[in-house]
Amino acid sequence: GGIALHDFSGRLGEQRVHFHAMRLRDSLFLWVGAAPALASLAVAMCSPRDSVPVAASLLGDPSDTASACLARRLGRSDPGGGFAFRGRGENTRVRPGQIRKTKKQIFVSYNLQNTDSNFTLLIENRIKEEMMAFPEKF
Repeated sequence: GGIALHDFSGRLGEQRVHFHAMRLRDSLFLWVGAAPALASLAVAMCSPRDSVPVAASLLGDPSDTASACLARRLGRSDPGGGFAFRGRGENTRVRPGQIRKTKKQIFVSYNLQNTDSNFTLLIENRIKEEMMAFPEKF
């Protein structure tokens, strides 16, 4: 169908984090932050030559890789929480240029100061929980 918007939030550690997902026909835009800002933007997509999604920074400081890393990790995971490029056949047959989890290109804007790997794992897990609970929104 058309565009689907989905907002959710959670307290991760000591911080309240807000999420905004916008499902489009051929892509997914995901914003993560604590306050209204668009300081960075990255895109990830599958490559026909590699099982790991490629990611590129589109906006912001190129040395800040949080958005690109999150986009790449979300692109690798299947609905069961494993990695799509290993395992179930239905998850390995996707068109080139599309993310395996959502079967879409994924744009991510990560706008939090905390880029610690343990914290970003909490962020990733919260997004995956929401994707499992509301798959039609992603």
